[in-house]
Amino acid sequence: MKLWKNDSSMLIRMRTLSRKLGLQKTVPFDEMQHYTKPGVYNVDSAEVTPDGKEFQLVVTKNNNDELVQSLVPSGAQDLTPEYVRVFDKRIHRFRAFYNVNKGTRYRVEKYLDSFATRVQDSITANSINIGVITDTHDKDVDAIDFYGTNGLQHVKEFNRLESSGILDLKAHLGDWIDGSDAGFVSAERLVGLRDAFASNKTPYINVKGNHDDNDKFDEHNDRFVSFSEGEFESIMWPAMYRQPSIRYVTKKNGLGYFDFGKLRVIFINTSDVPYLVNENGIKKYDTKLTLAVREDQIEELIEVLSESSGKEIMVLGHANIINRKGNNVLKYNGRTLHELLVAYNQRAKGHLHTSDVPEEFELYNGFDFSQITDSRIFAYVCGHRHVEDQYKINGIQYILLNCSALMGKGYALTTSYNKRWDRKIDHPSEATGYVLNVDLERQILQVFGYGAASFRRVFRI
Repeated sequence: MKLWKNDSSMLIRMRTLSRKLGLQKTVPFDEMQHYTKPGVYNVDSAEVTPDGKEFQLVVTKNNNDELVQSLVPSGAQDLTPEYVRVFDKRIHRFRAFYNVNKGTRYRVEKYLDSFATRVQDSITANSINIGVITDTHDKDVDAIDFYGTNGLQHVKEFNRLESSGILDLKAHLGDWIDGSDAGFVSAERLVGLRDAFASNKTPYINVKGNHDDNDKFDEHNDRFVSFSEGEFESIMWPAMYRQPSIRYVTKKNGLGYFDFGKLRVIFINTSDVPYLVNENGIKKYDTKLTLAVREDQIEELIEVLSESSGKEIMVLGHANIINRKGNNVLKYNGRTLHELLVAYNQRAKGHLHTSDVPEEFELYNGFDFSQITDSRIFAYVCGHRHVEDQYKINGIQYILLNCSALMGKGYALTTSYNKRWDRKIDHPSEATGYVLNVDLERQILQVFGYGAASFRRVFRI
């Protein structure tokens, strides 16, 4: 296998390959659009039906005078539809069919099956696969070109990768919700997202993002707190930490790790912010704007790293801790955290001390990595920026993943990266997800993407 000498030549090659494979085309999931007259029709594989089976397509109108298409399995005694969809006047066509029980679109599942096959064709049997989705920005609105309930749908459909049997671990890297709904609504959305992502088959990670404390709603409503202290944590972390394969120091800071032979995957919390409310009911720190790590979490990380001899380590978090210039991205302690990771790779001994930050974020942590053998941190993987990017600083490869949240190009918040994808509802580019393939024998990390993502990025370990 050819490896490229630098990121730019590798990305040019990968983008060319993506175009050859037709992965950048935005063709909608558009089957059976011509059935607009109420009635019953027999359809089969020629109409791209689910699994190519025979169905009765029933076209009716609902109470809102909207055209509805339903798919009922041929010969079924129970006439309850298995798949339904409604004609959406906003986009002048039927939406993609979704499964009544699962809430997933069968055309998306077929697309993800094809993606899983392409991944399998490019990996070796002894490598480790981590499925990753990030920044779903779910909210309680039926949106066709931006954040909405499609965030939950993206999570449900991402789980299709589990059925392929290729995943050893899966991770959501935060910003589960947009945080702009009323508190009780956002909490309910979090519960639905948690339940959709949880698995008895594949170990999983629930990382916290900077939108997950619902501060966006508070910002637009006189900043009165809509989430109680630890609300996200109490919803998302207990079941995660109960998994037999997860290891941790404590359950309170959002840090833990999984081992797969020589590979150790550590996840951290870059929204480690104290919950402080003044007498007027206003939070001192807006979590949405205050990305940080604090002393207790740093102490846990030092403890884990101090027992990591013999491990190749990859770190997962919501936000990048430094940028490509090496500057702090977190408001507090991002650069210091990077320096701690570098100190580990250099087998250094020392002490962290920060005095130019608010007292809540001061660090007083000693570390001694001088006795570590046969181990190093090779990559830090995150979301948050709603782009794809990569840069290597002090031997650590930073890899940024694009948001799963639908970002139509007509919105001011949409990044240039996503505007170039021209993302639309019910198109392959609507969502984004990844499989990280860690091959320690070949010493490479492959990042495979679907939807609004590069097909494949390859990095040396």
